[in-house]
Amino acid sequence: MADSIPLNPVRKNSKKIPYRKSARVSRYSLEDEPSNLDEMPLMMSEEGFENDESDYQTLPRARVNQRQRGLGWFILGGWKVLCGSCCDCLTRTCRRKKELKARTVWLGCPEKCEEKYPKNAIKNQKYNFFTFVPGVLYQQFKFFLNLYFLVVACSQFVPSLKIGYLYTYWAPLGFVLAVTMIRELVDEVRRYQRDKEMNSQLYSKLTVRGKTQVKSSDIQVGDLIIVEKNQRIPADMIFLRTSEKNGACFIRTDQLDGETDWKLKVAVGCTQRLPALGDLFSISAYVYAQKPQLDIHSFEGNFTREDTDPQIHESLSIENTLWASTVVASGTVIGVVIYTGKETRSVLNTSYAKNKVGLLDLELNRLTKALFLAQVVLSVVMVALQGFVGPWFRNLFRFVVLFSYIIPISLRVNLDMGKSAYGWMITKDENIPGTVVRTSTIPEELGRLVYLLTDKTGTLTQNEMIFKRLHLGTVSYGTDTMDEIQNHIVQSYAQVISQPSNASSSISTPSRKPQPAAPKVRKSVSSRIHEAVKAIALCHNVTPVYESRAGVNGETESAEADQDFSDDNRTYQASSPDEVALVRWTESVGLTLVNRDLNSLQLKTPSGQILTYYILQIFPFTSESKRMGIIVREESTGDITFYMKGADVAMASIVQYNDWLEEECGNMAREGLRTLVVAKKSLTEEQYQDFENRYNQAKLSIHDRALKVAAVVESLEREMELLCLTGVEDQLQADVRPTLELLRNAGIKIWMLTGDKLETATCIAKSSHLVSRNQDIHVFKPVSNRGEAHLELNAFRRKHDCALVISGDSLEVCLRYYEHEFVELACQCPAVVCCRCSPTQKAQIVKLLQQHTDNRTCAIGDGGNDVSMIQAADCGIGIEGKEGKQASLAADFSITQFKHIGRLLMVHGRNSYKRSAALGQFVMHRGMIISTMQAVFSSIFYFASVPLYQGFLMVGYATIYTMFPVFSLVLDQDVKPEMALLYPELYKDLTKGRSLSFKTFLIWVLISVYQGGILMYGALLLFESEFVHVVAISFTALILTELLMVALTIRTWHWLMVLAEFFSLGCYVASLAFLNEYFDLSFITTKAFLWKVSAITLVSCLPLYIVKYLKRKFSPPSYSKLSS
Repeated sequence: MADSIPLNPVRKNSKKIPYRKSARVSRYSLEDEPSNLDEMPLMMSEEGFENDESDYQTLPRARVNQRQRGLGWFILGGWKVLCGSCCDCLTRTCRRKKELKARTVWLGCPEKCEEKYPKNAIKNQKYNFFTFVPGVLYQQFKFFLNLYFLVVACSQFVPSLKIGYLYTYWAPLGFVLAVTMIRELVDEVRRYQRDKEMNSQLYSKLTVRGKTQVKSSDIQVGDLIIVEKNQRIPADMIFLRTSEKNGACFIRTDQLDGETDWKLKVAVGCTQRLPALGDLFSISAYVYAQKPQLDIHSFEGNFTREDTDPQIHESLSIENTLWASTVVASGTVIGVVIYTGKETRSVLNTSYAKNKVGLLDLELNRLTKALFLAQVVLSVVMVALQGFVGPWFRNLFRFVVLFSYIIPISLRVNLDMGKSAYGWMITKDENIPGTVVRTSTIPEELGRLVYLLTDKTGTLTQNEMIFKRLHLGTVSYGTDTMDEIQNHIVQSYAQVISQPSNASSSISTPSRKPQPAAPKVRKSVSSRIHEAVKAIALCHNVTPVYESRAGVNGETESAEADQDFSDDNRTYQASSPDEVALVRWTESVGLTLVNRDLNSLQLKTPSGQILTYYILQIFPFTSESKRMGIIVREESTGDITFYMKGADVAMASIVQYNDWLEEECGNMAREGLRTLVVAKKSLTEEQYQDFENRYNQAKLSIHDRALKVAAVVESLEREMELLCLTGVEDQLQADVRPTLELLRNAGIKIWMLTGDKLETATCIAKSSHLVSRNQDIHVFKPVSNRGEAHLELNAFRRKHDCALVISGDSLEVCLRYYEHEFVELACQCPAVVCCRCSPTQKAQIVKLLQQHTDNRTCAIGDGGNDVSMIQAADCGIGIEGKEGKQASLAADFSITQFKHIGRLLMVHGRNSYKRSAALGQFVMHRGMIISTMQAVFSSIFYFASVPLYQGFLMVGYATIYTMFPVFSLVLDQDVKPEMALLYPELYKDLTKGRSLSFKTFLIWVLISVYQGGILMYGALLLFESEFVHVVAISFTALILTELLMVALTIRTWHWLMVLAEFFSLGCYVASLAFLNEYFDLSFITTKAFLWKVSAITLVSCLPLYIVKYLKRKFSPPSYSKLSS
């Protein structure tokens, strides 16, 4: 079949996405064009597919391509690669990773452990006492800009190279470093305090002598730890005992997997049955645990008790585990620690924060390198024109230092202060209250985003389920007709009570006949509603929880007493919020779940009668089966019934033939409802006994246990009676739809990454309009090997303009074999939904987009499971939600609602980028203009390496005389915030990076050369007698030119800008009185001085004003059309 499928190209002239090979996958380069799936013979024969993963390395076309490495390669960047690999090698040698191994843990005996396990301490700090100063200095001087300033400043200690006063070079550099170090120190101290608080939490440890208090950081593998209700679990443990009588407890896992619903955990049977807590030390028992791994949803281990004959063995699974960072929600638990510190699931799934550097900073770094090159060339030209006479090498270095103002140190200071100002503006914006800027170095990134990767639960949705629709085939009930159902339920249970007890089962008689061939009796609507509601009330995994009022009784005691079944004291807990919504709905129509333990559940009828059902078997929901089932026996009649509910795709083949299910499921899905199909089957005692024997036998088998168990259960799942179809709505966050539309119009591609089920994710993608109504959805079929992935990718590339839905497992297979091809196809989709994603997979997808597209990514989430993704993205946004603060603390920006992201990007992102681009280029212009004047001065005065302006004039020029007007550019805006939100298309221009490019930079260079030349030549032409007049005329004209250029650059005036202009001018005029060592005061007060300065300033600025006016008139930018 496979060889009949040609590889169709996406589009004839589709633009190839530039792509840097990721180091992880591209060890092998393909002989045929590697980046193109079109010409790629993807192993077309079936036999080839059987080679599969293991033979992939040995395929003939995957030869290692040895690149020719010569001197050119070394100069062009090879030295960096070599240095990097040497450092990596040293690091690996010093910090060799210990191999993770499976372990045997004896209960309460840490000393019996064969290996040394890591300390159970949380550490989020970047540095320690010794590495802080070197670490911060490295982070600063790895930038060319800062390293350059350091070299120039150090050169001033050499007498022959000294140009001016030391403070003119060292003061700005020292200021920048001091500010950076203080900022890092404050962050580091905060991190240390947070870690210390977590590590010093006290827990009760059980020892032979009784209970002792122990710090969280001192807990060891093998310790028996007691965790109270609402306390955080400090390390990964196996659940041994609980104060709850049923041997089970609930835990909250929102900080681990992002799910807000509680999970039911079961204690090990052998230890739960022990009479007293102290007996844990009187038995000889151990736990065998698999090696630590990433997967938080699976665990394999065994519990063995040795001191009995025969030995007791119990298999351990995920339901016997208590992972670190989860919280006990009911009762008190006792567990044995199996993994600590770095080996716990929560730490293994956490990626460490990287130092994020904005794209604008990298672009400015490139420009400063270009400026440095120009500076060196200029210096060489000067020395060459001198004729390389005398100590020309020393003169060359003096010229380099003399022209060092081409790259102004104030660039770093201005940009850092600008970033702080943007952060303050974001925090103070009343339209997005509660927004916090946690990383002040990257606000410009908000204006350059192309990909937004969002979590679903709690980010796009509120994670609040509401029951909306019940469909019985012939009749449908919505929220407005629920009272009819309530009346039917009241009537049907009233009839049951009025009839003799032996006839109480008459309602369910027709459906209880085991033979499918029995003649069907058309049931009344009332009896069908009764059956449907009863099925929904019984078929679930929900437990009612009662808060103990007195505080003396345990929760179970208060739950078991009839008088405590009061509605206001009851809350429901389950592993899925859908199930809670269904049980809450049955309560609202009159049938209430009042109690549940491992063996039975009790329902209360509208009249207050308690019905007891014994749970014979329960088949939990899995992502493979997409359904859950329960077999119950009614106490009063002894009837055995098998109830089942699940997704329509799974249930369609299980229920009896009908003509409405598929159509109605489609209708509900279009409304954005999550659908569940409910069915039942009555069993006779013999049928059930036969099933139970086969089921128990399958559960004991060693090989293919899961397959055998599934086969036995499937033997029951035939010709089931379809009862009803339910529709539940997961409410979206406020204004999610308009916000997503705004982002789409702004050219941002949105990917939804969720740990949720495929059906749910697709449903929310439709209801939130992430996928527009007229768009197709391509659901990527589950693939497990290379052949399947190839076929499915081929099927996908034939689709045009359709959203992609893919599961985490299939994604992993695709990335293993066809990483580049998959990313290229996915990037062409208008929207992508990845479901069943682990936290590490989310981060992997972010890194993948960064590597293959070179575009900026933003990740937004609200749970602990989103932290890795948020930290990996160029810009991470956390939402403070129901799932705790973990995501918002790890993020660069923290918001309170998803809708705030629109204003954050469109207004603040836009302004931050535009302002920083203008500010950066203007500061460079300020440096280049004075360097041009220096060059003109030196070339006229026999190429002497003598500074034009000395001492304080240079310091004053960069600070008090021009600093405030230049810095006031951070208040500039091209369009009003309302306009930016009304026309999100304006945002698209920003992603092209046109505000700061080599083109705009060259324009500024030309302006600087023109103005510098005019100012210097003008002063030399117009001065008459003394050289000191040249300095006075040119410097005054220079200050005026700078102030007028700021006015020319500004697009929207602010009162502070006007104030800054006049304040700077006033400062300069006032300081003239004190600068008598630089200026001739008698000359400054003459009319000749005034007209000469005015004439030079006019010639330097007027042409630029005329050019700007003509450009605005004949070729206006897009934003000016709106603002006019």
